[in-house]
Amino acid sequence: MKDQYVHIAVRRVPYTADKPYTYRVPPALRGSVSPGMRVTVPFGGGNRKREGFTLSLADSTPLQGKAIKDIASLLDAEPVLNDGQLRLALWMRDRFFCTSYQALHTMLPSGMWYDWEAGVGVRRMKDKTALQAELAVSAEEALSFDMGRPSPAQREVLELLCDAGSAPVRDIYYLTGTSRRTLNALEAKGLISLFEVPVFTPPRLSTPAEPITLSTEQQAAFERCAQALDTRQPACGLLYGVTGSGKTNVYIRLVEKALSEGGGAIVLVPEIALTPQLLSLFSAHFGGKAALLHSALSMGERLSEWKRIREGTATVVLGTRSAVFAPVCDLRLIILDEEQEGTYRSAESPRYHAREVAKFRCVQHRATLLFGSATPSVESYQQASQGQIFLCRLDTRYNQQALPEVKIVNLRDERKFGNDTTISQTLHGEMVQNLQNGEQTVLLLNRRGHHKMMICPECGQNPGCPRCSVPLAYHSANGRLMCHYCGFSSKYDGECGDCGGKLIPLGAGTQLVAEELAGLFPDTEILRMDTDTTGGRGAHEKLLDRFRKKGIPFLIGTQMVAKGLDFPNVTLVGVLCADTALNIDDFRAGERAFSLITQVIGRAGRGDKPGRAVIQTYTPDHPVILTAAAQDYDRFVQDEAALRQIQSYPPYASMTRLTLFSQKQDDVLRAGLRVLGWIERSKCDGLMRVLGPAPDRIVRLNTRFRYHILLLHENKPAVRRLIQGVLTAFPGDKRNKGVGLFADANP
Repeated sequence: MKDQYVHIAVRRVPYTADKPYTYRVPPALRGSVSPGMRVTVPFGGGNRKREGFTLSLADSTPLQGKAIKDIASLLDAEPVLNDGQLRLALWMRDRFFCTSYQALHTMLPSGMWYDWEAGVGVRRMKDKTALQAELAVSAEEALSFDMGRPSPAQREVLELLCDAGSAPVRDIYYLTGTSRRTLNALEAKGLISLFEVPVFTPPRLSTPAEPITLSTEQQAAFERCAQALDTRQPACGLLYGVTGSGKTNVYIRLVEKALSEGGGAIVLVPEIALTPQLLSLFSAHFGGKAALLHSALSMGERLSEWKRIREGTATVVLGTRSAVFAPVCDLRLIILDEEQEGTYRSAESPRYHAREVAKFRCVQHRATLLFGSATPSVESYQQASQGQIFLCRLDTRYNQQALPEVKIVNLRDERKFGNDTTISQTLHGEMVQNLQNGEQTVLLLNRRGHHKMMICPECGQNPGCPRCSVPLAYHSANGRLMCHYCGFSSKYDGECGDCGGKLIPLGAGTQLVAEELAGLFPDTEILRMDTDTTGGRGAHEKLLDRFRKKGIPFLIGTQMVAKGLDFPNVTLVGVLCADTALNIDDFRAGERAFSLITQVIGRAGRGDKPGRAVIQTYTPDHPVILTAAAQDYDRFVQDEAALRQIQSYPPYASMTRLTLFSQKQDDVLRAGLRVLGWIERSKCDGLMRVLGPAPDRIVRLNTRFRYHILLLHENKPAVRRLIQGVLTAFPGDKRNKGVGLFADANP
């Protein structure tokens, strides 16, 4: 019998050694192997079993005559990935500087890696609460931990969490056979964090919804998008609509059209936990045809939903970033709601952006891609303005109400007149009026905790995180100083550790605002919405449900309150410190600040009553503040695009960030200079501008020092080959031992 060979993408192969590995199909498995299946293979000198994906089959190989190993076993009876997904993975490898296995692995739910072992799938948790574990560092750092070699059991737990992000501890015990002792050891090393969460229960289907009636503007937008769907050719468009213009109604009608013609659709949202009303709405319109894919589901639940999608039982998928890979049958439509949000980018390898993956999938399936936002990204709006993608506008609110009236308050004047609270006199007066009218108020402060930091007036020192280069924030709820990056905390005793002086607070957080509101309105119920109050599964929905049903007057929160809230009785919004979002070392800071302020202002006046907003700021003349107050997106994007063009930042150039990290700062700097030398000696001088090496905004994060090199370049294959060459050569230089390097495209 003639031999048959298969090319395989193998797990845990470093980027430097990533390639298709050739194996022989043993006679017992002949005829059972197809591309897109998972297998186990012997790998390396010790022939340890590793998982892999089959990429292609061949009847011959140039390696004939050499010792070619056999596949050990099949993990699937049929392919779990199709040819289109295999091609997508190869494109992701080139575009996002990851291995083929990482790209393929990202497309599947984490529970699949344990379903075949258990035979009956991953068990669902039925406890009222469960202990949860999640990585406290990046996946690269977890698997390159150099403060003592992790045991095999510890490494298995880290690999599972690298795949899943977080998982119930009972799942970890069941799937890895490890113990609490192993988890405690990893927690002590700062690699994972453990916390209790309520167990998530999937939402029940809502009562069937009434048919949607579109306004004249919405109907025009729907018809333009429907034309693109009818062509059955790849198309991309932007639905730009002011807050409250009813973009969701257009989405639903488009999904209905795609389904009525036998196709499927994917609708992506930035954070599923922040959009409970959207979940309910889609359940009401599509019933059992709707599937959910997001991090609030257990691994077993995600696997079950994935199987429903793959089998064609579910034809419309609502989810977060990773839902862009959903195996929807006959995909006709992908929608990215709030397409400008940074949560559409993955922070771990593969560092993909859902927008770019969606574009590739729509070309593959001859489908339509629709971006939707009240504050589109500069890149998308420029493409629409230049005719590269089609543009639909919704310039009026669905309820015909005017956009909220906005007042700007100069906080420097408040301080001059002795007001040291977070609530200005103007805002306080508006809140009193709202309370008297029985209307609700939403307040935004994008900083949780009680105070941003504590400082000693005697010696000028402030308690800092021992693992990160950031000050510790004071949390009054537990009386502790906490790091918002690595989770470190220590008991607060009010004294300076250096000189014994009394610490004083600087900078307000949501906890302090809630306390101030309780003093100003002593008999009024107040809700606070931040990561400290919404840590449990379903906590967002419960909190917002109370706000809606009980008509609680005041809701104070971080950026969570800026998106996805549609409450008719909210007539007042207060932005307590608009400067917080502006004072960030990032060329997109202005864009993010404008989006955040505009989005939260848009929460007011969505019912029959007019809306008002108060923006508090120390820089009332800042162009971003002024354009956000006027809700003049066209003026903002014109100014922002001009500034980007002068600086040669995206969309006028592509950007790649090379990040180096190590526990030794000097090693990072020296390695960065070597990388810089390699780049400068390349033949890509005319295609790029190089900045750095420079420290990251938080130079030390969880004991690792981080520096980066920014490449501003043309989107050319020669540049990608250069970056791939740097990533491949870097580990081979012995001088770089102990230093990690990864690339992030358009960060």
